[in-house]
Amino acid sequence: MAMDFRDLTMISRRSLLKAGAVGGATALAPGFIGSAFAQDRAKTLVIAAPATPLSLDVENSLSLGTIDTVAAFYDYLIEFNKVPDPKVPGVMREDLAPNAALPGGYNLKGKLAESWEFAPDGKSVRFVLRKGVVSNWGNPLTAKDVKYTFDRKFEVKGAGAFMTFVMGLPNKDAVVVEDEHVVSFHLENPNPILMIVCGHLANPIFDSVKCQEMATADDPWARKFLDTNVAGFGPYNLKTIVRGQQMVATARPDYYDEKPFFETVVFREVPASATRLQLLNGGAVDIAQALAPTEMKSLSASPKAEVTSIEASQMLWIELNTAFKPLDNPKVRQALNFAMPKDEIVKTILQGFGKKQTAFMPDFYPGATSEFYGYDFDIDKAKALLAEAGFADGFATTLAYNAGDPIEEPIAIMYQTALRKIGVTIELKKLPAGTFFDSLVKRTEPMIFNLDAPFTPDPGFSLNLYFHSASFLDFSNYKNEKADTLIKQSLSTLDEKARMSATKDAQKIINDDAPWALIANPGFHLAHGKDVGGIVYYTSNRLNFQDYKRV
Repeated sequence: MAMDFRDLTMISRRSLLKAGAVGGATALAPGFIGSAFAQDRAKTLVIAAPATPLSLDVENSLSLGTIDTVAAFYDYLIEFNKVPDPKVPGVMREDLAPNAALPGGYNLKGKLAESWEFAPDGKSVRFVLRKGVVSNWGNPLTAKDVKYTFDRKFEVKGAGAFMTFVMGLPNKDAVVVEDEHVVSFHLENPNPILMIVCGHLANPIFDSVKCQEMATADDPWARKFLDTNVAGFGPYNLKTIVRGQQMVATARPDYYDEKPFFETVVFREVPASATRLQLLNGGAVDIAQALAPTEMKSLSASPKAEVTSIEASQMLWIELNTAFKPLDNPKVRQALNFAMPKDEIVKTILQGFGKKQTAFMPDFYPGATSEFYGYDFDIDKAKALLAEAGFADGFATTLAYNAGDPIEEPIAIMYQTALRKIGVTIELKKLPAGTFFDSLVKRTEPMIFNLDAPFTPDPGFSLNLYFHSASFLDFSNYKNEKADTLIKQSLSTLDEKARMSATKDAQKIINDDAPWALIANPGFHLAHGKDVGGIVYYTSNRLNFQDYKRV
């Protein structure tokens, strides 16, 4: 499989998270959202974001802005059904519980696919598409749109290259148009996560007619057009986008499914988090993204705004690059875990927004376990492990962090202080955002922060993404042949018991090898006006404009 997705230099959901610490403030003018929108403020959702989307094409970017906007313009073959969040009243979330009795193994809901059926051997699935669906350009949905979408993934080799790999699609011929509204996927081996990956944020279905109309000899897959335009079957249409200023979306009256409450969405770039907070408190915006923990804490006293905190898939950790000595020694990596003051970080730096990390994947995902975790803060244990590894006097190394993330520097300083107690000296390396992500992807630093989430809620997918030695996201250069074998087994059998056994064994190996220094599960925290409801949490940690409503 081609790994061009890696060349996106990880301008990913990480790159703009909490980027609000950078940049100047936006003036708080009365006309912040424009007079046309202010005339019907009740039906207009205004979002203050760190930046406008880098691209509207998921093959080009998975930036924070792209993640938050793509699902407004595009629909997917399927999605998870929703259930009430057991911990947060009034909030819904995806039903992630596996159910072998259901086609695809999960509680799924058809979107563009009306129904689906697997072959008895599990090597093919046949989708019947919904009739009467049209794109934002008025073109009817057909099986050719699905075929085009996956052909494009193989040709463009962006995010889709990884998607087709984990879905088990060997080549373009694996997606077959059987009828105007029937399309089938053909696999070389059974794939237990094929269906849920169809609902991954990076797998929207494109309007092939419009895309082919906009293609050129130099750009046969309409990448330039889709960078700043949309061609999909979602609930919103793009009205305008001016990068560095704002994007405006309008609800489609011809959308086939439930119509959104908000007729207009204004996604406004406000680089400074303090300004985003001020706009929210003043009622000028409905949602303020990426606030610092202290800013979120301040909203407890706000008469107009609040924070809804939800257990989420995001994880914060430090990559321990095994290509650098002495980080190639598992006892050293274990020692570095015992020296991480996780509880203190959550309490003081994260201000209680989140919890300590005790697993190497989101701990609420099916099959995730903290059973093998034992890395609570213990300086004596850390010293003993270093002595066993032959480093009783410690060693020196470097820890890189993102200058654009306001929480990484204080965590780095706290960790640096703790490591001194075990004789380890770390030089802190403050990197600008662009340089930081380039260093992360190229694996040039011995220790470097990472903030990420596996969007597909499956243990095999999660472990494959970060810990298989062939993965483009194995930034710690971790390699364990037994773990590789177990991960591969978990993705090539439909026997759920065998899958869970394989991923559990893999988690024990990874926990003992400790390729990450665990820190925290920061959670998903939505800072919003008190009159905004309809909150639904997705494992992609995205906003979903069509869910929100006035309450």
